Amino acid sequence: MTRAVVFAYHNVGVRCLSALLGRGVEVALVVTHRDNPNETIWFGSVQKLAESHGIPVITPDDPNTAEVLAAVEAAKPDFLFSFYYRHMLKAPLLKVAPRGSFNMHGSLLPKYRGRVPTNWAVIHGETETGATLHVMNEKPDNGAIVDQFAVPILPNDTAQEVFDKVTVAAELVLWRCLPGLLDGTTQFTVQDLSQGGYFGGRKAEDGRIAAGIGAKQLHDFVRAVTHPYPGAFSDIDAGRVVIWRTLRAGDTGRTVAGTELYADSDALYLACADGGRLRVLDATLDGAPLDAAAFRARFGNDPIAL
Repeated sequence: MTRAVVFAYHNVGVRCLSALLGRGVEVALVVTHRDNPNETIWFGSVQKLAESHGIPVITPDDPNTAEVLAAVEAAKPDFLFSFYYRHMLKAPLLKVAPRGSFNMHGSLLPKYRGRVPTNWAVIHGETETGATLHVMNEKPDNGAIVDQFAVPILPNDTAQEVFDKVTVAAELVLWRCLPGLLDGTTQFTVQDLSQGGYFGGRKAEDGRIAAGIGAKQLHDFVRAVTHPYPGAFSDIDAGRVVIWRTLRAGDTGRTVAGTELYADSDALYLACADGGRLRVLDATLDGAPLDAAAFRARFGNDPIAL
């Protein structure tokens, strides 16, 4: 039976570990993360899945230590897989498995190499993304492609909704390509790195709404950082306004210097610098719901600048 060591976390880790088991791969060891108590845990547990199958689990803070290397070597894997594991694996680990080390990445490589690729794809208004299994080396996400599977990004999809599709794409692409990996018939495709770029991680402060942003760009930004992420925000004298959900709503017929929030009839709107308008479906002010009635009670009928 083919043996593997799996480094995994998050929903992609859960589904891809399940796919390996479903294909009859003997998973000899799972390396995962302890959940961070300061992080909103909205995703499944690789550790619980592994333990339910009787698979040994370790949760090191740093996978690139002599102790972890010894544990991986002792497992005698044919393959090493990384499924949304958050640390880079260095050369000593990557060399343990004689039949190769492979990573599942949440984009259509070579596009969006690096961190949080789903969020970046939505921010940039992409109409599709996907999942790619590729050869792992010490440079992030640049190894030869094994296989990839595309999914659509609809105009109002949030990053989490797209990530749910990417999770399914990851499961499908792994299920589809595993037989070729196991029997040694896979044909690899070298990436043309000039066709994509590398993107870094994002933090809560990166949700600040940029001055002068256009309506489409702001709509894409809002849906990229909405729940379960910290949201798109602007700090005003009255507190922090967070915009959680918007819809495109035509043009305002006027020019504004930046971005203005205002009430019209029973709805909130954003007027943007390019003349575009967004209807605000969900917003908060310092954590309290902000709708048209609450806006008028607090600010009257005059728009406020974000």
